[in-house]
Amino acid sequence: MTDKKSLTMMWEHMRQTVGIGLRCVEALPADKLDSHPIANMRTPKELVVHTYGMALRSVLEGAAAGEIKPLDEKKVVAGIRTRDELVKYCRECWDAADRVARGVTDAQLMATVKTPWGMDFPLFVCFGITNDEFLHHRGQLYAYLRALGQDVPMMWDFEHNAPGFQPQAQQPA
Repeated sequence: MTDKKSLTMMWEHMRQTVGIGLRCVEALPADKLDSHPIANMRTPKELVVHTYGMALRSVLEGAAAGEIKPLDEKKVVAGIRTRDELVKYCRECWDAADRVARGVTDAQLMATVKTPWGMDFPLFVCFGITNDEFLHHRGQLYAYLRALGQDVPMMWDFEHNAPGFQPQAQQPA
């Protein structure tokens, strides 16, 4: 994924995957956002803020700026009181990450990004990190939903995502 064309194909799949994640966030019981459905793990709200705020938005916005900085997740979590606010936050994070993905150039994809993890990467690697982190934490969200007695969407059911996250028509070659 070292060029814009490859990134665009990967990002299309990411868009649909984020839509499934949003359906999971919407399925969280509104009165359980600050609970601990799985001992010694984040609350659902903390997990969602980390997944959408840090793994998706902060990594990509920071990468595009040349340096990834940790998100003050505790501050963000404290400011979110309802599930609707949490869903809104997720959509805002997606919109910010999507702007980065759509605006990045081939040259930027090769640029070095300073990270808080003790090593620097080319920006294209940061898109891989985002993908890995998002899918890992979305899996945790599935476990949370099941522990809370909720149904989960089938992970490939992109057609039932919100319109902005459904599959798009293929462009002719």
